[in-house]
Amino acid sequence: MNKIVSFTLALAATLLVTAHCASAQGSGAAPAATAPPGDVARGKAAFMSFGCYECHGTVGQGNYGAGIRIAAPAFPWPVVSSYVRRPAGDMPSFSVKILPDATLADIYAYLKSIPAGKPGSAIPLLNSTLTPK
Repeated sequence: MNKIVSFTLALAATLLVTAHCASAQGSGAAPAATAPPGDVARGKAAFMSFGCYECHGTVGQGNYGAGIRIAAPAFPWPVVSSYVRRPAGDMPSFSVKILPDATLADIYAYLKSIPAGKPGSAIPLLNSTLTPK
């Protein structure tokens, strides 16, 4: 049942972010199709200092009830940059004056650098507790 709930939440979040990006692009403020070059180390520091980790976890893994998983794999750059500037829901907006494009590109580089975790089935301890007997 947890897998169904997790999948449903992830799907809903993806649809919400995609719809938001499409509406933001229609307003004439379309972000660049590819991310500007960013620095992973500066991005990690900015992710922590801007408080992104408080809702999205220290490695973008998400936090049920607070923030969705935003790493491994990260959303496409146009979706991220659009959503950060004009978010839906409880996330605060970050204008260019607060979070410059170069810093957002660094955060994006950090998120893209995070490797995907192993599935639960590949972790022996979890696999033994998830498998019905």
